[in-house]
Amino acid sequence: MRILMVCLGNICRSPLAEGVLRHKVSKKKLPWTVDSAGTAAYHIGNPPDHRMILTSKANGIDISGLCARQFTAIDFVNFDRIYVMDQSNYNNVLRLAKTNTDRSKVFFLLDHLHPSNQMEVPDPYYGNQSNFDEVFTLVNEATEALITDLTNDK
Repeated sequence: MRILMVCLGNICRSPLAEGVLRHKVSKKKLPWTVDSAGTAAYHIGNPPDHRMILTSKANGIDISGLCARQFTAIDFVNFDRIYVMDQSNYNNVLRLAKTNTDRSKVFFLLDHLHPSNQMEVPDPYYGNQSNFDEVFTLVNEATEALITDLTNDK
């Protein structure tokens, strides 16, 4: 299984989701590849936001070595499932889809907690620490449900 997490700048939500899922996949010894990207080019080459690095580290996960990159159409080839954090990400990713197969790979991360509701992971960038903590909780719960759902589908 090859999974890509996508948010706007690839410095808050998607690198957190990548780090949390990688951590869980490693502990469960699943043969999965996990990566992240942003729909915008604002932060290409930068590490995650320092507040998200601290939040994830406080929860036992190190994302400090991750590096922001931009989502491209080749990601549809390289990944089996693409998880977006919000409606804007969803729309931006689908704009690059060339086929129905491409479109069928795109999901909202929180669909694993709230199926078919297209609930959004809020962007904590302009918020305070409680916003980062809230995002960690949501991503942690969603990635656990994702693993359960995808391993039970086999």
